[in-house]
Amino acid sequence: MALLDLLGRRWALRVIWELRDGAMTFRVLQEACGGVSSSVLNDRLAELREAGIVAPAEGSGFELTPEGRELGRAYEPLDAWAQRWARRRQRA
Repeated sequence: MALLDLLGRRWALRVIWELRDGAMTFRVLQEACGGVSSSVLNDRLAELREAGIVAPAEGSGFELTPEGRELGRAYEPLDAWAQRWARRRQRA
């Protein structure tokens, strides 16, 4: 339940999703997340760092930890389902 509580917080899933392909600076991540406020993004990054899902990237920015990458792989079936669902909705 603790993980679901964390992932249910606004922008948490999006942050993990956007970091799936590699490290991003704070500003780039903020833009990728559709302009989430800096205070909310800071809060989510702090929570995800504390949970061991996100870590500071070498140099600057943020990246997924090995645990975070494993969690990101768990999103793949949900993403596939969402794409099928979107296609069905377009045909309806």
